[in-house]
Formats: sequence, C-alpha cells, structure tokens
Amino acid sequence: MRRRLPTFIAAACLVWAQAGKESLPAPDVDNVSYGPHERNVVDLWKAPSARPTPLVIYIHGGGFRGGDKRTLPPALLKRLLESGISVAAINYRLSQHAPYPAPMEDGARAVQFLRTRARKWNLDPGAFGATGASAGAGIALWIGFHDEMADPGSSDPVRRQSTRLQAVGVAAAQTTYDPREIARVVGDAAARHPALEPFYGLYGDELKSERADRMFRDASPITHLTRDDPPVLLLYFEPDKPLPPDAKPGDGIHHPRFGLYLKERMDRLGIECTVRYPGDGGPPVDLPTELTAFFRRHLLKSPAGAAKIK
Repeated sequence: MRRRLPTFIAAACLVWAQAGKESLPAPDVDNVSYGPHERNVVDLWKAPSARPTPLVIYIHGGGFRGGDKRTLPPALLKRLLESGISVAAINYRLSQHAPYPAPMEDGARAVQFLRTRARKWNLDPGAFGATGASAGAGIALWIGFHDEMADPGSSDPVRRQSTRLQAVGVAAAQTTYDPREIARVVGDAAARHPALEPFYGLYGDELKSERADRMFRDASPITHLTRDDPPVLLLYFEPDKPLPPDAKPGDGIHHPRFGLYLKERMDRLGIECTVRYPGDGGPPVDLPTELTAFFRRHLLKSPAGAAKIK
C-alpha cells in the first residue's frame, strides 16, 4: 500500500498542470502560523485595492498524505489577483500527523484565522471562497457545507470567528469519503484507494465498526449539505465513463460522478451547482478561466464587512 501512495499523490498534484506552468511569485505574507502544528501555516497574496478585497483560500491535494501550499496554480493566482481577489494558500496536518478530522479542522481554523486578520490585510470577511484539488477540494467542500463552527464564548479569538464560506470552486473533488458510497457511485476500485485507511486511522476489520460508520458519514462533505450552503463549481478532467473491469485500487478517485452525485442533491435544494468534465457537451475544461469567473461572480458582489470582525 505504501509503495503506491506517491503515485496517487503525484496524480492529485498533476491535476493543476491544467492551469499552466508559470512560476509562483513570492507571497506578500509568507508562512504565517494559524495554529499550533508546524504545518498550520498560510501564505497570502494581496490584490491591490483601496477597499477590502474578497479572498479565495487554496487547499492543496495529495491524498491527505502529501502536498504543499506552493502547488497553487500560478495562472489561477494571476487571474484572481487581476480581478481584485486576494489569495491565500494553506498547509494542514496530513494523516501521518493526525487522522480525520484533523485536516478538515485545520482548514476551518485557517478560515477563522484569516478573518481575524481581515482588517490588517485588507480582506472582506463576508466574501471568502475556497478552492483546491482532490483532498484539498474535499476539505473545501466539507468546510463549505458544515454548520457554523464558531464558538462565540471561546477564549481563543480565532475560534470566535465564522467558518462559513460564500463560494466553493474545486477540481477533481471527492464529495463523499464513505467507501460504501464511493463503490456505489463510482466503483469498487475507487473505494479501495490506499489513502482512505490512513485518512481515518482505521485498518482491516476496524473499517466495519460502528465507529467507522460514524466517521465515514461525518467526513463526507455531502453529509453536511443543507439549503443555506454556498454555490459550488466542480471541475473534472476525466470523462463520465464506467470504470473498466481491470481497474486498479484507487482508479476513479477523481471521477466526475462524484460531482454529479453532489449536483443531484444540490439541485433538489435549489443551490447552484455546476459540474464540468470532458464530454459534457461544453468547451474543454479551463481551470483558471472557469474558477476565476465563478469567484468573480459570487465574491465581488459581496459588500465589504458583511461578516463581523471580532
């Protein structure tokens, strides 16, 4: 199992090759800690503006086993900044540091931390979006759909901030991390992805326990979906075709059926959800162009200061 993980990590990162090969410029704010772990760090690129700017938070992929905030696509960064949208990129604890819910909790804390710095860094706390690929996409969706996690009575000023997002635009996302649902929606090979066991910290027969059942449901973004959740754009780079009979463990983990599964639920709730993939009848998927247009539409219209800064 361990021998295969680097391959899957590389595959998740290669998704972003669609966004171009320019070099990433130095951030305006570099490696600032947002939590106690050494991987709780964030970079920030500020869009020039006299008024507070929207913010898009990039969460890297890598099967919850690897990856880094510096995999932010330069073309996406450039287009967002030119649109007047600032961009942050975070690292988070990986499954070898702490299993679920650590990666999701770190992502949520990063959102809260950035809201505490909104006035200092000229950000509009009421116009926060998130993006990412694969595992990072799953974290972004989980935060976007989860009920408010702010604790108004906390002695920690970060925890008092809102975790809510106003838009989520992602690539190659898993919308459920329940192996049973993955097998049903995509195929058994995808459900046997080798990153799932370390993500949960559960192995063998432990995956059949009641504890595993609770974790599968809670870790899945789609579980937390409710009518008040933000609009979503999901981009995929594989066609909507069944997995072949000889599919290997992990094949299909970036399949567009994850997105179509979510879209069916969001359509019923009346929430905007767009799924794009090769063969969907539209133009070729263009990650930086489509994500930028999506975030411009949903974040630039927000009035500055819509979320209270404490």
